[in-house]
Amino acid sequence: MSSKDCGHHEDESRKLIRLILFGIGGFFFVVLLTIFIIWAVLRPTKPKFTIQDATLYAFNLSSPATNTLTITMQVTLSSHNPNRRIGIYYSNLHAYASYHNQQVTLATELPPTYQGHKDFTVWSPFLFGAAAPVSPFTLSSLQQDRGAGAVVVNVKIYGRVKWKVGTWVSGRYHLFVNCPAYIRFTGAGDRSGSGIQIVAPAKFQLLQGCSVDV
Repeated sequence: MSSKDCGHHEDESRKLIRLILFGIGGFFFVVLLTIFIIWAVLRPTKPKFTIQDATLYAFNLSSPATNTLTITMQVTLSSHNPNRRIGIYYSNLHAYASYHNQQVTLATELPPTYQGHKDFTVWSPFLFGAAAPVSPFTLSSLQQDRGAGAVVVNVKIYGRVKWKVGTWVSGRYHLFVNCPAYIRFTGAGDRSGSGIQIVAPAKFQLLQGCSVDV
């Protein structure tokens, strides 16, 4: 084979490789463009969360000598998928209670689930916090709330969601939910001195919407 024939063969090989690369690139471009068009047309809407009620089994703030808070509560949380053509996968969900951005219970894991179009999902987790240390600022705020007769405990959820359109499933997105629970001190036990203790169990109907970030 002459050097001219070898050069011609190499040129043909390069053209073939370029055609294959252009074909692969074009395929991925069409796939990504299709996904983008579907996404733009369907316009997925983030889920809507509601805290329906809260049952308080323990709420005890110790004296300033120890500055600890013991809280046990069960909350009923519901999620609604407002999309007509998009399903939602929930995974790695955890819920906990916080007060003034300080976590006061351990995180409770929620079961993963798939939520169909226009569907509802309900969770009823228990949230526990035994003698959790609180800052002096938190102690002062709780004492002020005691005087006002109510306290706002924020039930927060974090996890991951995936969108499902037909057979296509998106990547995972972070989910953050914040649900304010208004707890009244009506029927409280020890409200003397610096301690706070509510007679339990006490159930509060809330039906309060939550803020949702995806």
